[in-house]
Amino acid sequence: MAIGTYGTVRPSDVSPEDVEIVMVYSPTRDQTDLITQKKLDATTILKPYFDNENQDEVLGGLYNLTLPANEFTALGYYTLYLRPSQIRTKITDCGILSALPNVKGIVVDLNNVPSEFRNKFETPQELVGYRIEYLNNKQKVPNFFRIITSSFFCEPIVTNEVNTNQKSIRYKYVDNNTNLVFLTLTPSNSPSNKTNATPFIGQPNQQIIITNTYFNPTTLEIEIAEHDISTLAIGLFGNQTKSIEDGVYTLYDTTSNIYKQYNLFEVRNQFNELLYEVREDRGDDIDISKNFDNIVE
Repeated sequence: MAIGTYGTVRPSDVSPEDVEIVMVYSPTRDQTDLITQKKLDATTILKPYFDNENQDEVLGGLYNLTLPANEFTALGYYTLYLRPSQIRTKITDCGILSALPNVKGIVVDLNNVPSEFRNKFETPQELVGYRIEYLNNKQKVPNFFRIITSSFFCEPIVTNEVNTNQKSIRYKYVDNNTNLVFLTLTPSNSPSNKTNATPFIGQPNQQIIITNTYFNPTTLEIEIAEHDISTLAIGLFGNQTKSIEDGVYTLYDTTSNIYKQYNLFEVRNQFNELLYEVREDRGDDIDISKNFDNIVE
């Protein structure tokens, strides 16, 4: 029997609200100490395309990125880092379910979640598949994460310990009217060959980063230069005129509008010997009388 080959890459149809765009600017490639870093609003500059045959269906993996002109004003190199949105919060408690003592998880208080992301927690199972990373002293623990397997509203209940007078806090699932969400993670159970090796899932008051896994982070490099292929072509192939009387040299764009003007003149010594031929940029001092249509008519 033949074994087929199957693709595993799925085009992303992520919402712009779930994307975070970080812009890093550097005037040159070799300058790394004076870079500028800023976050851009993905909801305003990132738009999905829709399928022509199914107008309500997002064309997965294809998005239109509109760069705001006010953010790209200086010449140099801009690196855009597109990554899943990060939800920064903290663990309220680590506990177990009262009805299922073998089920461990972490509890998150919605009051500690940024307002723009609370809807992710308010919908049961919305966070399934999200990744959790942990911070120690504001430093992210490298190469360590857990995956969320379920998320439901919960509330704490007090239970009696077996054969003691002590009481403990456990949790039970509820439908609503609470700010607490119980998240189960994987891995969270001890391996069968070593039952006391409990995987780490966090500790109370520890800062965490919750991230969606809808797409892989990617980077785009954009170079803002003074000239591009079209402007260089103006100097090579565009219309040009030279005024014999005053030496004004004019370049015109593809629609015969004045693009650039220069002063052409010669520098001679006291014996009237030619030393230099000079082309001087006139800058903003444009002589509009050198309009191309007026000259050729």
